[in-house]
Amino acid sequence: MAQDKKVEQITSMEDDFAQWYTDICKKAELIDYSSVKGFMILRPYGYAIWENIQRIMDGEFKKTGHENVAMPALIPESLLKKEGELVNGFAPEVAWVTMGGSDKLEERLAFRPTSETMFCDHWHSVLQTYRQLPMLYNQWCSVIRWEKTTRPFLRSREFWWQEGHTIHETAEEAMAETEQQLNCYADFCRDALAMPVVKGRKTDKEKFAGAEATYTIECMMKDRKALQSGTSHYFGDKFSRAYDVTFTGRDNKLQYPFQTSWGTTTRLIGAVIMTHGDNNGLVLPPAIAPIQVVVIPVAAHKPGVLEAAAEIKTRLEAAGLRVKLDDSDNSPGWKFAEYEMKGVPVRVEIGPRDLEKGQCCLARRDTGEKSFVALDGLESQVQSLLTAVHDNLYAQAEKNLEDNTFDLNSWQEVKEMVETKGGFARTKWCGKLECELKMKELAGVSSRCMPLKQSGTEGVCPVCGEKCTTDIYWGVAY
Repeated sequence: MAQDKKVEQITSMEDDFAQWYTDICKKAELIDYSSVKGFMILRPYGYAIWENIQRIMDGEFKKTGHENVAMPALIPESLLKKEGELVNGFAPEVAWVTMGGSDKLEERLAFRPTSETMFCDHWHSVLQTYRQLPMLYNQWCSVIRWEKTTRPFLRSREFWWQEGHTIHETAEEAMAETEQQLNCYADFCRDALAMPVVKGRKTDKEKFAGAEATYTIECMMKDRKALQSGTSHYFGDKFSRAYDVTFTGRDNKLQYPFQTSWGTTTRLIGAVIMTHGDNNGLVLPPAIAPIQVVVIPVAAHKPGVLEAAAEIKTRLEAAGLRVKLDDSDNSPGWKFAEYEMKGVPVRVEIGPRDLEKGQCCLARRDTGEKSFVALDGLESQVQSLLTAVHDNLYAQAEKNLEDNTFDLNSWQEVKEMVETKGGFARTKWCGKLECELKMKELAGVSSRCMPLKQSGTEGVCPVCGEKCTTDIYWGVAY
Protein backbone atom coordinates (compact mmCIF):
# COMPACT_ATOMS: atom_id res chain seq x y z
CA MET A 1 0.00 0.00 0.00
CA ALA A 2 1.29 3.45 -0.88
CA GLN A 3 2.06 5.19 2.43
CA ASP A 4 2.72 8.79 1.43
CA LYS A 5 -0.44 10.85 1.61
CA LYS A 6 -0.70 13.01 -1.50
CA VAL A 7 -4.34 14.08 -1.45
CA GLU A 8 -5.07 16.53 1.33
CA GLN A 9 -8.84 16.42 0.79
CA ILE A 10 -8.92 12.85 2.13
CA THR A 11 -8.95 12.40 5.89
CA SER A 12 -6.37 9.81 7.01
CA MET A 13 -7.99 6.47 7.81
CA GLU A 14 -5.90 6.34 10.99
CA ASP A 15 -7.49 9.60 12.19
CA ASP A 16 -11.13 8.96 11.26
CA PHE A 17 -11.96 5.84 9.27
CA ALA A 18 -15.60 6.80 8.73
CA GLN A 19 -14.70 10.22 7.36
CA TRP A 20 -11.92 8.70 5.23
CA TYR A 21 -14.51 6.41 3.69
CA THR A 22 -16.96 9.22 2.97
CA ASP A 23 -14.18 11.41 1.55
CA ILE A 24 -13.24 8.70 -0.95
CA CYS A 25 -16.85 8.17 -2.02
CA LYS A 26 -17.10 11.89 -2.81
CA LYS A 27 -13.59 12.79 -4.01
CA ALA A 28 -13.27 9.76 -6.29
CA GLU A 29 -16.60 10.84 -7.80
CA LEU A 30 -18.43 7.62 -6.99
CA ILE A 31 -21.57 9.20 -5.56
CA ASP A 32 -23.36 12.43 -4.85
CA TYR A 33 -26.12 13.08 -2.37
CA SER A 34 -29.61 13.64 -3.73
CA SER A 35 -32.29 16.06 -2.62
CA VAL A 36 -34.14 13.16 -0.95
CA LYS A 37 -32.49 12.31 2.36
CA GLY A 38 -30.90 8.87 2.43
CA PHE A 39 -30.87 8.45 -1.36
CA MET A 40 -27.64 8.62 -3.32
CA ILE A 41 -26.76 9.35 -6.92
CA LEU A 42 -24.40 6.84 -8.48
CA ARG A 43 -22.08 8.98 -10.59
CA PRO A 44 -20.66 7.61 -13.87
CA TYR A 45 -17.44 6.29 -12.31
CA GLY A 46 -19.31 4.62 -9.44
CA TYR A 47 -21.87 3.17 -11.81
CA ALA A 48 -19.12 1.90 -14.13
CA ILE A 49 -17.75 -0.14 -11.21
CA TRP A 50 -21.24 -1.54 -10.60
CA GLU A 51 -21.61 -2.33 -14.31
CA ASN A 52 -18.41 -4.39 -14.22
CA ILE A 53 -19.60 -6.23 -11.12
CA GLN A 54 -22.93 -6.81 -12.86
CA ARG A 55 -21.35 -8.02 -16.09
CA ILE A 56 -19.07 -10.57 -14.43
CA MET A 57 -21.63 -11.84 -11.97
CA ASP A 58 -24.42 -12.04 -14.55
CA GLY A 59 -22.17 -14.18 -16.74
CA GLU A 60 -21.61 -16.58 -13.84
CA PHE A 61 -25.35 -16.83 -13.16
CA LYS A 62 -26.09 -17.64 -16.78
CA LYS A 63 -23.51 -20.45 -16.75
CA THR A 64 -25.73 -22.27 -14.25
CA GLY A 65 -28.95 -21.72 -16.21
CA HIS A 66 -30.37 -18.61 -14.55
CA GLU A 67 -32.50 -16.22 -16.59
CA ASN A 68 -33.07 -12.51 -15.98
CA VAL A 69 -36.59 -11.19 -15.41
CA ALA A 70 -38.12 -7.88 -14.28
CA MET A 71 -40.77 -7.65 -11.59
CA PRO A 72 -42.90 -4.59 -10.71
CA ALA A 73 -41.51 -2.11 -8.18
CA LEU A 74 -44.82 -1.88 -6.29
CA ILE A 75 -46.41 -4.62 -4.19
CA PRO A 76 -50.05 -4.60 -3.00
CA GLU A 77 -50.27 -4.56 0.80
CA SER A 78 -52.50 -7.64 0.85
CA LEU A 79 -49.91 -9.59 -1.13
CA LEU A 80 -47.06 -8.51 1.12
CA LYS A 81 -48.97 -9.60 4.22
CA LYS A 82 -49.50 -13.20 3.09
CA GLU A 83 -46.20 -14.34 4.60
CA GLY A 84 -46.25 -13.09 8.18
CA GLU A 85 -42.56 -13.35 9.04
CA LEU A 86 -41.53 -11.44 5.92
CA VAL A 87 -43.87 -8.51 6.41
CA ASN A 88 -43.07 -8.29 10.13
CA GLY A 89 -39.35 -8.37 9.38
CA PHE A 90 -39.51 -5.54 6.86
CA ALA A 91 -42.39 -3.49 8.31
CA PRO A 92 -40.21 -0.72 9.81
CA GLU A 93 -38.42 -0.17 6.48
CA VAL A 94 -41.33 -0.27 4.01
CA ALA A 95 -42.19 2.89 2.05
CA TRP A 96 -45.80 3.15 0.91
CA VAL A 97 -47.62 4.69 -2.06
CA THR A 98 -51.11 5.90 -1.08
CA MET A 99 -52.00 8.23 -3.97
CA GLY A 100 -52.18 7.75 -7.71
CA GLY A 101 -52.20 11.19 -9.26
CA SER A 102 -54.83 13.09 -7.26
CA ASP A 103 -56.80 9.97 -6.28
CA LYS A 104 -56.38 7.99 -3.10
CA LEU A 105 -55.58 4.34 -3.82
CA GLU A 106 -58.04 1.68 -2.66
CA GLU A 107 -55.08 -0.34 -1.34
CA ARG A 108 -51.67 0.81 -0.24
CA LEU A 109 -48.76 -0.22 -2.45
CA ALA A 110 -45.34 -0.97 -1.00
CA PHE A 111 -42.14 -0.04 -2.77
CA ARG A 112 -40.40 -3.40 -2.97
CA PRO A 113 -37.99 -3.97 -0.07
CA THR A 114 -37.43 -7.43 -1.64
CA SER A 115 -39.38 -9.40 -4.22
CA GLU A 116 -40.24 -12.84 -2.82
CA THR A 117 -43.93 -11.95 -2.80
CA MET A 118 -44.00 -10.86 -6.46
CA PHE A 119 -42.17 -13.98 -7.63
CA CYS A 120 -44.55 -16.20 -5.67
CA ASP A 121 -47.56 -14.38 -7.11
CA HIS A 122 -46.14 -14.94 -10.60
CA TRP A 123 -45.36 -18.61 -9.98
CA HIS A 124 -48.88 -19.12 -8.66
CA SER A 125 -50.12 -18.07 -12.12
CA VAL A 126 -47.68 -19.90 -14.39
CA LEU A 127 -46.49 -23.07 -12.61
CA GLN A 128 -48.45 -26.19 -13.50
CA THR A 129 -46.24 -29.28 -13.70
CA TYR A 130 -42.95 -30.65 -12.45
CA ARG A 131 -41.75 -30.56 -16.04
CA GLN A 132 -41.41 -26.75 -15.70
CA LEU A 133 -39.04 -27.07 -12.75
CA PRO A 134 -36.63 -25.76 -11.75
CA MET A 135 -37.41 -22.11 -12.49
CA LEU A 136 -34.14 -20.21 -12.06
CA TYR A 137 -34.72 -16.46 -12.12
CA ASN A 138 -32.67 -13.38 -11.31
CA GLN A 139 -33.39 -9.68 -11.57
CA TRP A 140 -31.16 -6.58 -11.49
CA CYS A 141 -33.03 -3.67 -9.95
CA SER A 142 -33.14 -1.26 -7.04
CA VAL A 143 -35.12 -1.65 -3.84
CA ILE A 144 -36.20 0.83 -1.18
CA ARG A 145 -35.80 0.30 2.55
CA TRP A 146 -36.46 3.27 4.79
CA GLU A 147 -33.25 3.11 6.83
CA LYS A 148 -32.90 5.52 9.75
CA THR A 149 -29.13 5.94 9.46
CA THR A 150 -27.53 5.91 6.01
CA ARG A 151 -24.01 5.76 4.57
CA PRO A 152 -23.00 5.61 0.90
CA PHE A 153 -23.10 2.05 -0.47
CA LEU A 154 -23.25 0.47 2.99
CA ARG A 155 -26.77 1.48 3.97
CA SER A 156 -28.99 3.74 1.88
CA ARG A 157 -32.73 4.04 1.42
CA GLU A 158 -32.44 2.95 -2.19
CA PHE A 159 -29.75 0.57 -3.35
CA TRP A 160 -29.01 -1.45 -6.45
CA TRP A 161 -28.70 -5.21 -6.34
CA GLN A 162 -29.40 -8.51 -7.92
CA GLU A 163 -31.93 -10.82 -6.34
CA GLY A 164 -32.09 -14.42 -7.42
CA HIS A 165 -35.31 -16.39 -6.89
CA THR A 166 -35.68 -20.06 -7.72
CA ILE A 167 -38.18 -22.86 -7.18
CA HIS A 168 -37.41 -26.58 -7.24
CA GLU A 169 -39.13 -29.93 -7.24
CA THR A 170 -37.31 -31.23 -4.16
CA ALA A 171 -35.82 -29.86 -0.98
CA GLU A 172 -32.46 -31.40 -1.89
CA GLU A 173 -32.34 -29.47 -5.19
CA ALA A 174 -33.22 -26.21 -3.44
CA MET A 175 -30.55 -26.75 -0.78
CA ALA A 176 -27.99 -27.48 -3.51
CA GLU A 177 -28.99 -24.20 -5.22
CA THR A 178 -28.56 -22.29 -1.95
CA GLU A 179 -25.07 -23.67 -1.49
CA GLN A 180 -24.13 -23.20 -5.15
CA GLN A 181 -25.01 -19.50 -5.09
CA LEU A 182 -23.17 -18.91 -1.82
CA ASN A 183 -20.08 -20.44 -3.42
CA CYS A 184 -20.65 -18.28 -6.50
CA TYR A 185 -20.50 -15.16 -4.32
CA ALA A 186 -17.40 -16.37 -2.49
CA ASP A 187 -15.63 -17.16 -5.77
CA PHE A 188 -16.60 -13.77 -7.19
CA CYS A 189 -15.19 -11.97 -4.16
CA ARG A 190 -11.94 -13.91 -4.51
CA ASP A 191 -11.53 -13.74 -8.28
CA ALA A 192 -12.98 -10.30 -9.11
CA LEU A 193 -12.77 -8.27 -5.89
CA ALA A 194 -9.60 -9.79 -4.38
CA MET A 195 -11.50 -10.25 -1.10
CA PRO A 196 -11.30 -13.33 1.13
CA VAL A 197 -14.52 -14.32 2.87
CA VAL A 198 -15.78 -16.44 5.73
CA LYS A 199 -18.63 -18.66 4.50
CA GLY A 200 -21.17 -19.65 7.10
CA ARG A 201 -24.73 -19.99 8.31
CA LYS A 202 -26.54 -17.24 10.18
CA THR A 203 -28.12 -17.93 13.56
CA ASP A 204 -31.90 -18.10 13.73
CA LYS A 205 -31.88 -14.60 15.24
CA GLU A 206 -29.92 -13.16 12.30
CA LYS A 207 -31.46 -15.11 9.41
CA PHE A 208 -33.65 -13.54 6.72
CA ALA A 209 -37.29 -13.02 7.72
CA GLY A 210 -39.22 -16.08 6.55
CA ALA A 211 -36.20 -18.23 5.71
CA GLU A 212 -35.54 -21.67 7.12
CA ALA A 213 -31.80 -21.06 6.77
CA THR A 214 -29.64 -18.11 5.71
CA TYR A 215 -26.05 -18.49 4.55
CA THR A 216 -23.62 -15.58 4.32
CA ILE A 217 -20.19 -14.45 3.22
CA GLU A 218 -18.56 -12.20 5.82
CA CYS A 219 -15.62 -9.97 4.96
CA MET A 220 -13.20 -8.06 7.17
CA MET A 221 -12.52 -4.42 6.43
CA LYS A 222 -9.27 -2.55 7.11
CA ASP A 223 -10.68 -1.21 10.37
CA ARG A 224 -11.28 -4.85 11.34
CA LYS A 225 -15.07 -4.57 11.29
CA ALA A 226 -17.27 -7.15 9.58
CA LEU A 227 -19.28 -6.54 6.43
CA GLN A 228 -21.95 -9.00 5.31
CA SER A 229 -21.33 -9.07 1.56
CA GLY A 230 -23.84 -11.57 0.16
CA THR A 231 -26.53 -13.93 1.42
CA SER A 232 -28.25 -17.06 0.15
CA HIS A 233 -31.52 -18.24 1.69
CA TYR A 234 -33.33 -21.57 1.78
CA PHE A 235 -37.09 -21.17 2.29
CA GLY A 236 -38.29 -24.75 2.14
CA ASP A 237 -41.93 -24.71 0.99
CA LYS A 238 -43.03 -22.01 3.45
CA PHE A 239 -43.60 -19.28 0.85
CA SER A 240 -45.13 -21.74 -1.60
CA ARG A 241 -47.77 -22.66 0.95
CA ALA A 242 -48.41 -19.03 1.93
CA TYR A 243 -48.95 -18.02 -1.71
CA ASP A 244 -50.55 -21.28 -2.87
CA VAL A 245 -47.85 -22.08 -5.41
CA THR A 246 -48.39 -25.70 -6.49
CA PHE A 247 -47.53 -28.08 -9.29
CA THR A 248 -48.62 -31.51 -10.40
CA GLY A 249 -45.88 -33.92 -9.37
CA ARG A 250 -44.60 -37.12 -10.91
CA ASP A 251 -47.22 -39.02 -8.89
CA ASN A 252 -49.96 -36.84 -10.47
CA LYS A 253 -50.67 -35.15 -7.11
CA LEU A 254 -50.45 -31.46 -6.23
CA GLN A 255 -47.22 -30.52 -4.47
CA TYR A 256 -45.55 -27.36 -3.17
CA PRO A 257 -42.18 -26.42 -4.71
CA PHE A 258 -39.14 -25.57 -2.60
CA GLN A 259 -37.76 -22.05 -2.87
CA THR A 260 -34.51 -20.09 -2.56
CA SER A 261 -33.45 -16.48 -2.84
CA TRP A 262 -30.01 -14.89 -2.84
CA GLY A 263 -28.60 -11.41 -3.32
CA THR A 264 -25.66 -9.04 -3.40
CA THR A 265 -25.76 -5.27 -3.66
CA THR A 266 -23.84 -2.09 -4.36
CA ARG A 267 -22.56 -2.64 -0.81
CA LEU A 268 -19.80 -4.60 -2.56
CA ILE A 269 -18.39 -1.27 -3.77
CA GLY A 270 -18.19 -0.13 -0.17
CA ALA A 271 -16.49 -3.41 0.68
CA VAL A 272 -13.84 -2.82 -2.01
CA ILE A 273 -13.19 0.71 -0.71
CA MET A 274 -12.71 -0.47 2.88
CA THR A 275 -10.76 -3.62 2.00
CA HIS A 276 -8.20 -2.12 -0.40
CA GLY A 277 -8.32 1.69 -0.20
CA ASP A 278 -5.53 3.82 1.26
CA ASN A 279 -4.92 7.44 2.18
CA ASN A 280 -4.53 8.41 -1.46
CA GLY A 281 -7.96 7.12 -2.42
CA LEU A 282 -9.43 4.07 -4.09
CA VAL A 283 -7.42 0.97 -4.88
CA LEU A 284 -9.44 -1.04 -7.38
CA PRO A 285 -8.98 -4.70 -8.29
CA PRO A 286 -8.33 -4.84 -12.05
CA ALA A 287 -11.39 -6.98 -12.85
CA ILE A 288 -13.85 -4.25 -11.84
CA ALA A 289 -11.79 -1.11 -12.51
CA PRO A 290 -13.52 1.11 -15.11
CA ILE A 291 -10.03 2.15 -16.23
CA GLN A 292 -7.49 -0.64 -15.88
CA VAL A 293 -4.61 1.33 -17.38
CA VAL A 294 -4.14 5.09 -17.70
CA VAL A 295 -1.56 6.38 -20.19
CA ILE A 296 0.04 9.70 -19.26
CA PRO A 297 2.37 11.53 -21.64
CA VAL A 298 5.20 13.41 -19.92
CA ALA A 299 6.42 16.56 -21.69
CA ALA A 300 3.60 16.05 -24.14
CA HIS A 301 4.69 19.07 -26.19
CA LYS A 302 7.88 17.31 -27.23
CA PRO A 303 7.89 15.69 -30.70
CA GLY A 304 6.46 12.19 -30.87
CA VAL A 305 5.31 11.91 -27.24
CA LEU A 306 1.56 12.25 -27.81
CA GLU A 307 1.70 9.97 -30.82
CA ALA A 308 3.54 7.30 -28.83
CA ALA A 309 1.04 7.58 -25.96
CA ALA A 310 -1.86 7.20 -28.39
CA GLU A 311 -0.24 4.15 -29.93
CA ILE A 312 0.16 2.55 -26.49
CA LYS A 313 -3.54 3.13 -25.81
CA THR A 314 -4.50 1.54 -29.12
CA ARG A 315 -2.27 -1.49 -28.53
CA LEU A 316 -3.51 -2.10 -24.99
CA GLU A 317 -7.14 -1.74 -26.03
CA ALA A 318 -6.54 -4.26 -28.81
CA ALA A 319 -5.28 -6.62 -26.08
CA GLY A 320 -8.69 -6.37 -24.41
CA LEU A 321 -7.88 -3.87 -21.66
CA ARG A 322 -9.87 -0.83 -20.53
CA VAL A 323 -7.51 2.09 -21.20
CA LYS A 324 -7.64 5.87 -20.90
CA LEU A 325 -5.19 8.33 -22.46
CA ASP A 326 -5.07 11.59 -20.53
CA ASP A 327 -3.75 14.16 -22.99
CA SER A 328 -5.30 17.11 -21.14
CA ASP A 329 -3.39 20.28 -20.21
CA ASN A 330 -3.16 19.27 -16.54
CA SER A 331 0.33 18.63 -15.20
CA PRO A 332 1.65 15.06 -14.95
CA GLY A 333 1.77 15.41 -11.16
CA TRP A 334 -1.90 16.35 -11.04
CA LYS A 335 -2.78 13.42 -13.27
CA PHE A 336 -0.78 10.99 -11.13
CA ALA A 337 -2.72 12.06 -8.02
CA GLU A 338 -6.06 12.05 -9.86
CA TYR A 339 -5.77 8.48 -11.11
CA GLU A 340 -4.37 7.27 -7.82
CA MET A 341 -7.48 8.78 -6.21
CA LYS A 342 -9.63 6.84 -8.68
CA GLY A 343 -7.78 3.60 -7.97
CA VAL A 344 -6.57 2.87 -11.51
CA PRO A 345 -4.47 -0.31 -11.13
CA VAL A 346 -1.64 0.53 -13.59
CA ARG A 347 -0.26 3.81 -14.89
CA VAL A 348 1.86 4.03 -18.04
CA GLU A 349 4.15 7.06 -18.29
CA ILE A 350 6.02 7.92 -21.47
CA GLY A 351 8.23 10.91 -22.25
CA PRO A 352 11.02 11.96 -24.64
CA ARG A 353 13.77 10.01 -22.86
CA ASP A 354 11.61 6.89 -22.87
CA LEU A 355 11.12 7.25 -26.61
CA GLU A 356 14.87 7.41 -27.11
CA LYS A 357 15.31 4.18 -25.15
CA GLY A 358 12.26 2.39 -26.61
CA GLN A 359 10.69 2.01 -23.19
CA CYS A 360 7.97 3.31 -20.89
CA CYS A 361 7.44 3.45 -17.14
CA LEU A 362 4.81 1.31 -15.41
CA ALA A 363 3.52 2.34 -11.96
CA ARG A 364 1.42 0.05 -9.74
CA ARG A 365 -1.41 1.60 -7.72
CA ASP A 366 -1.27 -1.00 -4.95
CA THR A 367 2.41 -0.61 -4.01
CA GLY A 368 3.47 2.56 -5.83
CA GLU A 369 6.35 0.59 -7.32
CA LYS A 370 7.69 1.75 -10.70
CA SER A 371 9.47 -0.25 -13.37
CA PHE A 372 10.76 0.45 -16.87
CA VAL A 373 9.79 -1.99 -19.61
CA ALA A 374 10.44 -2.19 -23.33
CA LEU A 375 7.68 -0.98 -25.64
CA ASP A 376 8.04 -4.24 -27.53
CA GLY A 377 5.91 -6.79 -25.70
CA LEU A 378 4.25 -4.11 -23.56
CA GLU A 379 0.88 -5.87 -23.71
CA SER A 380 2.05 -8.99 -21.91
CA GLN A 381 3.97 -6.92 -19.34
CA VAL A 382 0.88 -4.90 -18.46
CA GLN A 383 -1.37 -7.97 -18.28
CA SER A 384 1.13 -9.70 -15.98
CA LEU A 385 1.25 -6.60 -13.81
CA LEU A 386 -2.54 -6.50 -13.52
CA THR A 387 -2.51 -10.11 -12.36
CA ALA A 388 0.20 -9.25 -9.82
CA VAL A 389 -1.86 -6.33 -8.53
CA HIS A 390 -4.90 -8.59 -8.00
CA ASP A 391 -2.84 -11.28 -6.27
CA ASN A 392 -1.15 -8.77 -3.98
CA LEU A 393 -4.45 -7.14 -3.00
CA TYR A 394 -5.88 -10.55 -2.15
CA ALA A 395 -2.80 -11.53 -0.15
CA GLN A 396 -2.95 -8.30 1.87
CA ALA A 397 -6.67 -8.73 2.59
CA GLU A 398 -6.18 -12.38 3.52
CA LYS A 399 -3.39 -11.44 5.93
CA ASN A 400 -5.65 -8.82 7.52
CA LEU A 401 -8.35 -11.47 8.01
CA GLU A 402 -5.98 -14.12 9.38
CA ASP A 403 -4.01 -11.76 11.63
CA ASN A 404 -7.17 -10.37 13.18
CA THR A 405 -9.18 -13.55 13.77
CA PHE A 406 -8.75 -14.75 17.35
CA ASP A 407 -9.73 -17.99 19.07
CA LEU A 408 -11.21 -16.89 22.41
CA ASN A 409 -12.91 -18.63 25.31
CA SER A 410 -14.81 -16.05 27.34
CA TRP A 411 -16.96 -13.00 26.76
CA GLN A 412 -14.41 -10.97 28.72
CA GLU A 413 -11.73 -11.86 26.15
CA VAL A 414 -14.09 -10.93 23.33
CA LYS A 415 -14.85 -7.59 24.96
CA GLU A 416 -11.14 -6.88 25.40
CA MET A 417 -10.55 -7.68 21.72
CA VAL A 418 -13.26 -5.24 20.66
CA GLU A 419 -11.95 -2.47 22.90
CA THR A 420 -8.26 -2.85 22.06
CA LYS A 421 -7.79 -4.06 18.49
CA GLY A 422 -11.03 -5.23 16.86
CA GLY A 423 -11.36 -8.22 14.56
CA PHE A 424 -13.27 -11.49 14.52
CA ALA A 425 -13.63 -13.57 17.67
CA ARG A 426 -14.00 -17.29 16.98
CA THR A 427 -15.55 -19.14 19.91
CA LYS A 428 -17.76 -22.09 20.69
CA TRP A 429 -21.51 -21.55 21.12
CA CYS A 430 -24.15 -23.58 22.89
CA GLY A 431 -26.82 -22.55 20.38
CA LYS A 432 -29.03 -20.74 22.88
CA LEU A 433 -30.58 -17.42 21.93
CA GLU A 434 -30.10 -16.05 25.44
CA CYS A 435 -26.32 -16.55 25.17
CA GLU A 436 -26.26 -14.88 21.76
CA LEU A 437 -28.13 -11.85 23.15
CA LYS A 438 -25.97 -11.78 26.28
CA MET A 439 -22.78 -11.78 24.20
CA LYS A 440 -23.97 -8.66 22.40
CA GLU A 441 -24.88 -7.00 25.68
CA LEU A 442 -21.67 -7.91 27.50
CA ALA A 443 -19.04 -7.78 24.75
CA GLY A 444 -20.60 -5.42 22.19
CA VAL A 445 -20.47 -7.86 19.27
CA SER A 446 -23.05 -9.55 17.06
CA SER A 447 -22.93 -13.09 15.74
CA ARG A 448 -21.58 -13.09 12.17
CA CYS A 449 -21.97 -16.75 11.21
CA MET A 450 -21.33 -20.35 12.09
CA PRO A 451 -18.59 -21.24 9.58
CA LEU A 452 -19.35 -24.02 7.13
CA LYS A 453 -15.96 -25.48 7.95
CA GLN A 454 -16.35 -26.58 11.56
CA SER A 455 -13.31 -27.66 13.57
CA GLY A 456 -15.15 -30.50 15.30
CA THR A 457 -13.38 -29.79 18.60
CA GLU A 458 -15.07 -29.40 21.95
CA GLY A 459 -14.95 -26.24 24.03
CA VAL A 460 -17.21 -24.13 26.19
CA CYS A 461 -19.76 -21.43 25.40
CA PRO A 462 -18.11 -18.10 26.34
CA VAL A 463 -21.27 -16.92 28.09
CA CYS A 464 -22.79 -19.86 29.98
CA GLY A 465 -19.76 -22.17 30.12
CA GLU A 466 -21.68 -25.16 28.72
CA LYS A 467 -19.62 -27.73 26.80
CA CYS A 468 -20.31 -27.54 23.05
CA THR A 469 -18.72 -28.08 19.65
CA THR A 470 -20.27 -25.41 17.36
CA ASP A 471 -17.82 -22.78 16.10
CA ILE A 472 -19.15 -19.25 15.63
CA TYR A 473 -17.69 -15.90 14.58
CA TRP A 474 -18.46 -12.66 16.45
CA GLY A 475 -17.60 -9.12 15.44
CA VAL A 476 -18.62 -5.48 15.22
CA ALA A 477 -20.37 -5.04 11.88
CA TYR A 478 -21.40 -2.34 9.46
